[in-house]
Amino acid sequence: MKPLKFLFLFCLNFPFLTFAQLPQKDWLTSPFSQKSEIKVLKNGKEIEITNGLVSRRIQLKPNASTTSFKNLVTNEQFVRSVRPEARITLDGKTYQVGGLYGQKEHAYLREEWTDQLKAGEQDFMFQKYAITKLKPHFDWKPTTWTANRKLPEGSEVTLHFTSGNPGLNGVEVAVHYEIFDGIPLISKWVSIENKSGKAVKIDQVVNEILATPEEESAVVGAPDKMKKPQKLYIENNFAFNNAMRYELSDQATHWKIDSTYTSQVNYNFETPCLVEIYPGLGVGIDLSPGGSFTSIRSYELLLDSYDRERNGLARRKMYRTIAPWTTQNPIFMHLISTDDQKVKEAIDQCVETGYEMVILSFGSGLNMEDDSPKNIAKFKALTDYAHSKGIKLGGYSLFSSRRIDDENDVIDPKTGLPDKGAFFGHAPCLASRWGIDYLRKLKKFISETGFDLLEHDGPYPGDVCASVKHPGHKGLEDSQWAQMEMQKEFYRWLNARGVYINAPDWYFLDGTHKIALGYREVNFSLSRDQQRILNRQNIYDGTWDKTPSMGWGFVPLTKYQGGGPEAVLEPLSEHLEDYRQLMVQYYGAGVQACYRGPRLYDNEQTKTVVKQTIDWYKKYRDILNSDVVHLRRPDGRDWDGIMHVNPNLKEKGLVMLYNPLKEPVKRKIRLPLYYTGLTGQAEISVGEEKPGRYNLTRDYVVEIEISIPAEGYNWLIIR
Repeated sequence: MKPLKFLFLFCLNFPFLTFAQLPQKDWLTSPFSQKSEIKVLKNGKEIEITNGLVSRRIQLKPNASTTSFKNLVTNEQFVRSVRPEARITLDGKTYQVGGLYGQKEHAYLREEWTDQLKAGEQDFMFQKYAITKLKPHFDWKPTTWTANRKLPEGSEVTLHFTSGNPGLNGVEVAVHYEIFDGIPLISKWVSIENKSGKAVKIDQVVNEILATPEEESAVVGAPDKMKKPQKLYIENNFAFNNAMRYELSDQATHWKIDSTYTSQVNYNFETPCLVEIYPGLGVGIDLSPGGSFTSIRSYELLLDSYDRERNGLARRKMYRTIAPWTTQNPIFMHLISTDDQKVKEAIDQCVETGYEMVILSFGSGLNMEDDSPKNIAKFKALTDYAHSKGIKLGGYSLFSSRRIDDENDVIDPKTGLPDKGAFFGHAPCLASRWGIDYLRKLKKFISETGFDLLEHDGPYPGDVCASVKHPGHKGLEDSQWAQMEMQKEFYRWLNARGVYINAPDWYFLDGTHKIALGYREVNFSLSRDQQRILNRQNIYDGTWDKTPSMGWGFVPLTKYQGGGPEAVLEPLSEHLEDYRQLMVQYYGAGVQACYRGPRLYDNEQTKTVVKQTIDWYKKYRDILNSDVVHLRRPDGRDWDGIMHVNPNLKEKGLVMLYNPLKEPVKRKIRLPLYYTGLTGQAEISVGEEKPGRYNLTRDYVVEIEISIPAEGYNWLIIR
């Protein structure tokens, strides 16, 4: 490694490390060559799950328990106290799975203490382990443009436990760990097999318990006001509520206080330094003899910085690695008609301009719940026509935020009535007879028509249901778990068929491909001038934690949510520059927007603009779908911009710059090129012009002067 790069990697990105600790390669800019492995240590007394970036050590005797969870880049330790590997509640009684006891000081853990720890007599005891390669959690068939078609590689270790309690004979618990090549990430979940010959009620499963070092030294203060550890990012596949952001959708990560930690600074022992992963409302299902159960899966990413951009890049790499389906990003339009001729005309326009998919939008007249032979035949014929032209076809279906009837709507547990206790007011229960039929009808419609996409509005949003008459759940206790599992199974089924999924909720880890970028719908009734800046703000804010392909935007070609002529683009030829810039803003960010209207162009000039924009996007599609580094947020007062970066491409970066002012501007702009992977020089061209060579400063920055036209844009390519 060059001494200069070594020094400034230290100064800029790892200011808290010593030279001895500094990694030789940054996993965010260079491929990390070390593979994942499960090491058996201390003559079988311990295993280590590691990939050179992260290490988790689990002591196996006298029972299994995690004794170390370390970021190998920073040498930071995330375990201060030993806890059980999991906790389960069966038939109303709670049992620890694994665990070691006797640690007296809980602020830190010394290696020499672990041999003195004892197993609990009533706990599930470790029996054996099994090591395998990673296996997909569901079938995935990518049929659209996809940036990463590679499934994650790594290793899995499964720890098997049984109980000495005679009442639990035949109940076997397994704790699963996955580790992924090239990223400081470990996944964990629990499975239960019932070989007891009788039904067992699973009330609750806590699949992760970590006593972590605190990041707060408040002597007094409420736990919800204090900082949680910032360098341990945890995501799980039990997230919903239409927030369009994971932290606000998460329903299963619980930061708690630890009263056993009596040497903490907080006088009332209320520092949030114990994290547990479990569904807040419990599981509540009966596991029949011979049945099996799988818990929530949690993903634990160890971060090496407090920097927002770096941590966002780490999260985005996590999605690209463990959920590569989120890198699918077809070019689509939203058609507001199901008239055969208009659908065919839209398909033909897609062929002419380079679009790849037509989505029959809300309000188009599409009804996938109509599984009559006539309806299916109509849309199969349209799908066949689209496929004959190389275009994909799909459409919109609404599940939630609608009322069915008293028998099938969710029952409010407070009133016992189907009143407005659901997330969207009235809503059907997915586990009702209507809900079961709804999923069956959609599966039939999609299978028989050959639809390529489902835009699923209002997927199951977490509503509980107190009905005891719905066939898909027994009552209140299991209603949330049952509906969630039904929703996940449907999305996995769609992935196995190669069907693309737009859904406004956080089901990414179970197969959805795209969520809303984040916007207020009524803003699309504002003027086109306002929409330009607001859309760029939405893009800027919505790409900190999501990749470009994970979010969609919106362009109202026709009237939407009210608004007058100043809000819409039709007639397109009369608002061509607004149309062009809105397309450039979205495609320049790698974000697909819902171009909702009757057509993509209305004359040859408009057609040329659309085709030129799509041709440009496709030429630079790989870099435009790469991660975003945020340069300056739009504020309407001066230039704003973003930069795509990808050290693995020929085009290492692509910069999009915008000028909201009514006069042209010339600005010196600092481009932080560290995440392009470039170290000495960069070749930068303005648009397609001849490139110039620029020396990077000691902090990996290039300063370049560029002109941006009035109310316009410019762009740069970095090689």
